[in-house]
Amino acid sequence: MENSKEGYIFTVYGGEKYLRQAVACAQTLRRFDSVRNIALLCDETVKKIVDAQVAGGLFDLVRSLAEEHASIVGFKHNVHQYTLFERNLFLDSDMVWCRDPEPLWRSFQNYDFTITGKLVADSFFGAHKNWRIIEDILLGKRRKTLQTFGLNHLSRVQSGMIYAANQTSTAKVCLLAQKMLADKDKTHFVSRTKEHGRSLESCEWSLAMAMSKLKMPVYPWMQGQMSPQLDYLSHLVWHDANFTQVTYRFYCDDRVNELRGLRPAWLRETLIRLFGLLPGKGDFVEFTPFCLHFGWLHAKQPFLDFADRVWQNLNEKRNVAS
Repeated sequence: MENSKEGYIFTVYGGEKYLRQAVACAQTLRRFDSVRNIALLCDETVKKIVDAQVAGGLFDLVRSLAEEHASIVGFKHNVHQYTLFERNLFLDSDMVWCRDPEPLWRSFQNYDFTITGKLVADSFFGAHKNWRIIEDILLGKRRKTLQTFGLNHLSRVQSGMIYAANQTSTAKVCLLAQKMLADKDKTHFVSRTKEHGRSLESCEWSLAMAMSKLKMPVYPWMQGQMSPQLDYLSHLVWHDANFTQVTYRFYCDDRVNELRGLRPAWLRETLIRLFGLLPGKGDFVEFTPFCLHFGWLHAKQPFLDFADRVWQNLNEKRNVAS
């Protein structure tokens, strides 16, 4: 590879189905970037599969992931131990790349360390996702958490993309995030494992707290056509089966955009139409995004189907070659 100073890093643990996702994501990334290295960090079970399958030659580097780091928190609170390049972009595997990421790399150069996110976190971030959020708001629990830790603000972190170019800064964030999580009982945050369909703890609020404490800015998540990643939701995206042609509808008003995942659908569409009666509130742009992130549990199936097809095609090619 020509540019070994910059590289993408995927992390896979837990079995073949997660490797399939990383392979699918890496394949879409290779449609646009044939220069930078793609690295895979994986546990021993996955490493054996990679060695046997060669994973289509997509990964330039394959490195072992320590057993104690084989979880969301375990890894993302320890990315400082896995900076394989001078400039590293850690990516979630449940993504599809739709556009050349070169402009992102240029903009990331302004940071020593950053994570995609929003300057101000909403009330639900890391907190209750049900009626108990009303109690949190009325009792000022978020404010008390910030006061306890000497913080002036809390950003919203979306850790599907983590950029690290300075080892010292990266280590500071990770180590402080570990301490923040250890002090969870002093906060208003609740375990993500209590959410339906979730089995692993979240790393995001602790990373957000650490970045706030260290006065490190998040990378703006919602920037219209320059948004680094956008949520895949079927009512916002038009695409072919292999995601070679993708169009995304992005609502320009922040409040309207925040309604994108609201269910049931009739309520979401009704609210968007009502907001649209006000000047500018119904405005939207349509474009090809840098990448789609399949983070919503109820919206993952199109990506899982795509990942299965990619895996099957690679196996068929391998069998023909042998």
